[in-house]
Amino acid sequence: MDTATVTASDLVGCRYRYPQRLAHPEIPRLPAELERRERLAAARAAVQAALPTRRALGDGRGARPFARIDLADTPGVELETLEALAAGADLITGAVFIGDGWRVRVDVLALTADGTYLPVTVSNHRAARRDEGSTMLAVATNRLSLSAPMAVPYRHRHHVSDGYRLAMASRALAEFGLDSGLGGVIGQDRTRAFVAETAGLQPALDDALRAGWADQPRRLKECASCRFWELCEPELETMDDISLVLPGDKARTYRERGITTVQELIDARLGEPSALAAAWRAGVPLLARVPEVTGPRADVEIDVDMEAYLDQGAYLWGAYDGRDYRGFATWAPLGGAEEAANFAEFWSWLMQRRRAAHQSGQSFAAYCYSAHGENHWLRQSARRFHGKHRGVPSEAEVQEFITSGDWVDVFAHVRSQLAGTEGTGLKIVAREAGYAWADGDFDGEASVGARRTAVATGPEALAAREALLRYNEDDTRATAAVRGWLRDGAPGVQPIS
Repeated sequence: MDTATVTASDLVGCRYRYPQRLAHPEIPRLPAELERRERLAAARAAVQAALPTRRALGDGRGARPFARIDLADTPGVELETLEALAAGADLITGAVFIGDGWRVRVDVLALTADGTYLPVTVSNHRAARRDEGSTMLAVATNRLSLSAPMAVPYRHRHHVSDGYRLAMASRALAEFGLDSGLGGVIGQDRTRAFVAETAGLQPALDDALRAGWADQPRRLKECASCRFWELCEPELETMDDISLVLPGDKARTYRERGITTVQELIDARLGEPSALAAAWRAGVPLLARVPEVTGPRADVEIDVDMEAYLDQGAYLWGAYDGRDYRGFATWAPLGGAEEAANFAEFWSWLMQRRRAAHQSGQSFAAYCYSAHGENHWLRQSARRFHGKHRGVPSEAEVQEFITSGDWVDVFAHVRSQLAGTEGTGLKIVAREAGYAWADGDFDGEASVGARRTAVATGPEALAAREALLRYNEDDTRATAAVRGWLRDGAPGVQPIS
C-alpha cells in the first residue's frame, strides 16, 4: 500500500482508518470532525497573530533584519519549506516536510542561536500543567526565535499525536543538519510554547511506522465518531467479530484463547462476558449484576452537572433540586474574574442548601453522574481562584465536601450493579429509565462547538447558550431519573444469570 500521505494522526488509534481513507475518499468528514478542524484552524490563527514579525528593543541594533516567512499549504509547499530553510529565515510558519512514507505540517520553525531550528506544533491539547515541584522549558509565543527557552514550574503532558508530529519534524530537520534536538507544543495556553527534547519520541514513531495497517476492522471506542463506521459495522457483523461486544483491548485475552466471534463467546459460558454477548445478540442493553438493584436516597437531593471548555475552565454549573433547574453560567473568556465569580455563586448556593438541610436535621446529597470531571474542576477552580476572588472556597473546603457522604457519584452505583452491552453512560442508562433529552443528538463534542459560538454576540450566540443550558439541564434531570429508577429496582432489567 502507498504510504506517501501518512500523517501523524493516521498513526494514532485505529490501524484500519488509513486504508479506508485511501479506498473511500468520497466519504465526507463528519460534522464533529469538521468542528475539530475548525477549532485547530482558529488556534493556529491565534498563534500566527501572536508570533513576532520583527526584533524588539533590546534584541540588538546591529542584528540583521528579522526574516519571517509564512507558507500556505498549497502544492509545492515542501520545496518552499526547503528554500525558507536555505535562506536562514528566523521564523517559518506552515512548513511541510516529506519523509520516508510520511508527511508532516509544522506550524512554526524558530531559528535558534546555534543556527538550528526549533519545530513547534499548535495543539488543542493541554501541553503542560503548572506544578511547583516540576520544571520544564518554555518560551513565550511572541518571543519564538528571539529568546531562548527558560525553566518554568510546569509538568509536561504528553499527547501521542503531538509527539509524532514533533518526531517527524525533528527527523526531517536532522537530514539537513538543522535539528536543535528540541521541539515545542503550543497548547490551550496560546501565549507560550512548552519545550522538551525530541530524541525520546523517535522510538515510538519508529514502532508506529513499522506496525503496518490492518486488513479488516476491529471495533474501538473511537468508531462512534468515525466517518467510516458505516462501512466497518456491516463488515464486523458479517465476521461476527468479538469486538462488537468487547471493543479494543477488552477482547485481547479472549482472542488469545481462540475466541474471536460473538457466538464463540456466548458458547464459552464464561459468566458475565458471555451473558453480555448473548444480551447484545438479543438487543438487550443492560443486565443486573446483583439480585436486587438499589439507589441512593437523601431528604434533600440536588443533581449537579458541569460543562467545561477543553481544559481552559468550567463555564456552567447546573443544579436540579427535583423541582427547579438553576444554571450558573458565564459566557465571558475563561480564567478570569467572571469564571471565578460564577463558580463562587454556584458554590455558595450549594453550600447554603447543604447547611440548611443539616440545620433542620435532614440528610443532604448532591449527585453527579461520573464525578471525575466535576471533582477536577471543583479542585481546579479552588486552586486557581481562592484568595484572589471573594467567595471561592479553598482546596481543603472542596476536598472535605467531595470526600463526604454528601457528594454522591451515581455512576458508581450504576457500575457496581449493572453491566451494559454498549456501556453504562448516562444517556444509555437514562434511556432505560425512561428519560429523553430535548436535543437528542447534542453531546459533549457538540457542546465544545456550541461554547465557541456562545461567547460571541448575536442570535446564533443566544441560541448556542440556550442549547448549552438545555443540554446541561437535561443531564441533571437525567441523573435524577436514573436515581429514581435505581431506587425502584431498575424495572425491566434482567439478571446476568
